[in-house]
Amino acid sequence: MATVPTRPVRRDADPVTPDPGAVRYQEDIVRSPILRGLLTFARLLIGWTFMWPFLDKLFGLGFATPSERAWVNGGMPSQGFMKNTTGPFADLFKNMAGTWTDWLFMAGLFGIGLAMLLGAGLKIAAWSGTLLLFLMYLAEFPLGQPADFHAVNPITDSHWHEATLLLLCAYGLAGDTFGLGRWWGRKVGNGILR
Repeated sequence: MATVPTRPVRRDADPVTPDPGAVRYQEDIVRSPILRGLLTFARLLIGWTFMWPFLDKLFGLGFATPSERAWVNGGMPSQGFMKNTTGPFADLFKNMAGTWTDWLFMAGLFGIGLAMLLGAGLKIAAWSGTLLLFLMYLAEFPLGQPADFHAVNPITDSHWHEATLLLLCAYGLAGDTFGLGRWWGRKVGNGILR
């Protein structure tokens, strides 16, 4: 019986078991160019979703925040929301509301939005954003609300979708396409700063 010659397997070229020290890029884990494009669009979309309220609350552009309540005019970007929550966690958020929450909230919106728009630091931005969205979800927790509160779903809402989108973009390395992700990856590697 004749033996069939086999080609030697190169470990450095094997996409299933890459060199653990090598920087991974989006093409290594997302093979479809269409999916890479969709992840890039999702990254820019969620980045703008965070950057817009930062700008609106900072300058009072008249959409969700009138100019007289702008942060630059002495407004309180997080306190109004936190002090007016209802439901089972209302007291927790009312007691937490303060100047420090305004600074933390605005820094979070800006940092998460900027990281997503630039495509660098996506993992830390995604986990920070997930934490922020979780806290916002608890502040508006659908169960235990007053009778006039109208929740579409008693468990999940858009906060869950946005957190999932942040994490998909981060772990899909969406910053590598039309972003600074490849450059940033060479600087910081594959860790949480990626």
